[in-house]
Amino acid sequence: MAEAKMKANDASVENFIAAVEPPAKQDDARILIKLFERVTGEKPQMWGGSIIGFGEYRTTYESGRDVHWMRSGFSPRKAKHSLYLMGGYCDDLAAKERQADLARLGKHKTGKSCLYINKLSDVDMTVLEEMLIKDWATMQRIYPA
Repeated sequence: MAEAKMKANDASVENFIAAVEPPAKQDDARILIKLFERVTGEKPQMWGGSIIGFGEYRTTYESGRDVHWMRSGFSPRKAKHSLYLMGGYCDDLAAKERQADLARLGKHKTGKSCLYINKLSDVDMTVLEEMLIKDWATMQRIYPA
């Protein structure tokens, strides 16, 4: 079986952020790091070359594939920030409950496990923090440390 491309590594989070364009995305990334640290109690770590993760978990999919992945994280991309909210991906009830929060969040798009935000000023940061808290709690319940 192929080895995962996105692995935790020791690359510098700050060096990565310093290279993000445009500079406003760097500022947003630093705000997100503080938010994720406050909610998770974890330090940021690079996953692959472009994702900043917080915490980790291991699981085996029904297919038999073993997965080692971050509990939560984000990637400050040029067009949009990609926030990886794994709780809603790993738990159908959490995904369903998230819909009410998304309605209050502000301008965003969603994918299966991702929340896409152009810039933080587009969203209600209190709602985003509430979402991260719920998501982190879901991951802790499903995959206890």
